[in-house]
Amino acid sequence: MPVLDWIGKSAVVKHHKDVPYRLLEPVPALSCSADDGTDSGNLIIQGDNLHALKALLPRYAGQVKCIYIDPPYNTGNEGWAYNDNVNSPEIRRWLGEVVGKEGETLDRHDRWLCMMYPRLVLLRQFLRDDGVIFVSIDDNEIHHLRSVAKEIGQLSFVGCIVWERKRKGSHLSKKLTKKTEYIVVLSGKSNDIELVGEDVGEDEDFPLVKRTNAVKELKIPAEYLGPTKLQDGIYPRGRYGRGGTAVELLTEATVKGGNFVSDVHLRGPFVWTQSNLDDELGKGGRCFLRTKNMSLRAVKAAASQGQKGLSSLLTKEVGTNEDASSELAEILGVDLNSVFQYSKPANLIQTLVRAATFADRDAIVLDSFAGSGTTAHAVLKQNAQDRGKRRFILVEMDEDIARNVTSERVTRVAHGYTNAKGERVKGLGGGFQFCRLSKEPLFTADGRIREDVRFAELAEFVWFAETGSGRVRNKRHKSNSPLLGTANGKAIFLLYNGILGDRSDPGGNVLNGRTLELLQEEVGDFEGPWVVYGARTRFDPVRLNQLEIDFKLLPYRLRELSWA
Repeated sequence: MPVLDWIGKSAVVKHHKDVPYRLLEPVPALSCSADDGTDSGNLIIQGDNLHALKALLPRYAGQVKCIYIDPPYNTGNEGWAYNDNVNSPEIRRWLGEVVGKEGETLDRHDRWLCMMYPRLVLLRQFLRDDGVIFVSIDDNEIHHLRSVAKEIGQLSFVGCIVWERKRKGSHLSKKLTKKTEYIVVLSGKSNDIELVGEDVGEDEDFPLVKRTNAVKELKIPAEYLGPTKLQDGIYPRGRYGRGGTAVELLTEATVKGGNFVSDVHLRGPFVWTQSNLDDELGKGGRCFLRTKNMSLRAVKAAASQGQKGLSSLLTKEVGTNEDASSELAEILGVDLNSVFQYSKPANLIQTLVRAATFADRDAIVLDSFAGSGTTAHAVLKQNAQDRGKRRFILVEMDEDIARNVTSERVTRVAHGYTNAKGERVKGLGGGFQFCRLSKEPLFTADGRIREDVRFAELAEFVWFAETGSGRVRNKRHKSNSPLLGTANGKAIFLLYNGILGDRSDPGGNVLNGRTLELLQEEVGDFEGPWVVYGARTRFDPVRLNQLEIDFKLLPYRLRELSWA
């Protein structure tokens, strides 16, 4: 089978393993708190995206539903720098060099592949089994992108979306006029993904209907509520059924009284009785309930669960590069000529986010080439529209852009801003924590764990090392417990930093008779084997075997593991 080869490939195929783990250091002054004071769970990280991805893995591996990236297109007119610490002679001469206007030369494509390969390897590990990656690209590297994704493995090509990036082509072009570019869609381990395009009836402009007291109560038969069979009756606020195609209550109001209007009858208001509703649903129609306080949607399940798939050709409604520049200039309150000229419009990214997360409104969305922060804007817009709780993680390398563009934009769209006309634009809600990467890696030069590393931070690395997945902290996890949780039939413990309240040699960080009793209290009725990380153990191998304990010495056993 043909394989893709390029200069420097041998140095980068395992380069992600050599990238040191760093810690995320919050910067409160650049963070944005939510209006209600809650922790949004959103992150904006300033730093090299390869190092940032490695730092995020212990927390988010296997948990991200949607990834969108807009990497350099490698047109020869860009100014991206490759500064990863790769020591092969081929790549060393590229370090710190900026890709200039050297034209379509082989070495430029080599550099692009060396930059992309380790980043795609790490991005793949963030994906849930049903996760999806969207990659914006154009003609220069689309063939290499598809080839390198196939070679990495566990990334399946789903399709290629065409996006109209400009309304008119260049009048000076003597060749093909380029008005479009692409969004390559890749899936994770599962090919059974759903990308929802147009939601039946969601964006249609239904006329207002007259209120009436003629109908006291209307019920949606369960067979018309999507794949999940629900009983007839009234349902509380929320979504039901796979794909979100069952019922949506937009307010807390009780469903009593009101008017149904079908897309078949758009010319005027109609009052429906229960028999009218049953007849219309039986014909495959879709209905909306509208009252003063709430709105309910019912969609017939037989019609592809009431959804259209994401189109292979995104329409003009999602906007162009010009629209994106105007949008960004208005939000930041600056001149159009001073903003990104090739940013993506928020509506475009919102369409992708919505397509991937329509049925999972608590999903995590990741963008490791954040730029102007369009992805965060898109997530906040979608959350505001469907009351979702999606979280975003953005990574931006350039410090000035991260501070003055990315975080500034997201702050403004979250809390509101005043546009060029002096009009107040209402905020979408939400917030984020701004972080930088620690200057020093997790491990010191002599291989020890840095003294300032806290228990919670190291716990994430231990959990990831043992399970290959991010550690989801919930209310069941006690902050002062050495028990990190159970996974794959074993209990995982960490004895570190005096977690048991005793930093002495016989206590806290040492597995001995006393700590064994404390660990047994923590694990309760669990009867499987244990994995214990600690400074040392007082038990010999025979005794550990009898106890079914796999003891791992810190920091050496942790450092030796080949994460990622």
